Amino acid sequence: MEDYNFLIERILFQALGIEPAVQSVDMQTGGCINMSVKATTDQGEFFVKWNELDFEDMFEKEARGLEELRTANAIRVPQVLAVGNIEEKAFMVQEFLEKTPLEASSSKQLGEQLAQMHRLAHEFHGFHEPNYIGKLQQKNESSESWVDFFISNRLNVQLGLAIYNKEVDEPFVGDMKSFLNKLPEIMPDSKASLLHGDLWNGNVMNTQNGPAIFDPAVYYGAREMDIAMTRLFGGFDNVFYDAYQANYPLGNHFEDLIDIYNLYPLMVHVNIFGANSGYLGMVKRVIKRYL
Repeated sequence: MEDYNFLIERILFQALGIEPAVQSVDMQTGGCINMSVKATTDQGEFFVKWNELDFEDMFEKEARGLEELRTANAIRVPQVLAVGNIEEKAFMVQEFLEKTPLEASSSKQLGEQLAQMHRLAHEFHGFHEPNYIGKLQQKNESSESWVDFFISNRLNVQLGLAIYNKEVDEPFVGDMKSFLNKLPEIMPDSKASLLHGDLWNGNVMNTQNGPAIFDPAVYYGAREMDIAMTRLFGGFDNVFYDAYQANYPLGNHFEDLIDIYNLYPLMVHVNIFGANSGYLGMVKRVIKRYL
């Protein structure tokens, strides 16, 4: 890990104007794109991540997404200290949040705070700029209709990318297009709520000061999208869902339509990990139910 010390020192000097002595560098989870470390220095602890400039604007958009989440004054998000470029790398420096066990009381608090965040509404679905979900660009053109937004900005975009990358065959494309034609009859409209956008359990942590969320794909849309995604990849505990429902109950349709809301993250995974990853089979099983 010594190889990273000089790079971290240069990043912190450029980002914050300090000349720290790096005492230790510990690898953190950074997803499939970024290197992420906890840097312990003589001037404090920092969370630093970087990539090879293939996604030069990613951190700037992530920083603006985190700031948008902060406007809800609901759930803790890490403070971004700086973003920039150095040595053919894009970087982001954040405060380091120490992870603590997620207990029942913090799960309850997370449910309550997410309900509060979702109450921050907008006139239109979308966001003022495109951003990223994973390494894929996320289209956020505004729409008054949630269903129109979901079709045009979410599923159609991912279908087009899968066709371009030759991850899907003609029968699947035909089935997906038939499903999208039926979707306005299946999915109800929804108010536009402030969303994290990539809310699986790997993007949530507990801290000494309560729950925190990070690595967002922020936009305004149906709040069911966030809650449905919490049910993927292991899910959250029942205390979280009970607390959310007690503060901002979901409509009766939600349980029946979870798999439809999750078609978007599943198609994202098809396009990131390929058709043979198993995610395409999950998508096929969902849309076949409605054809």
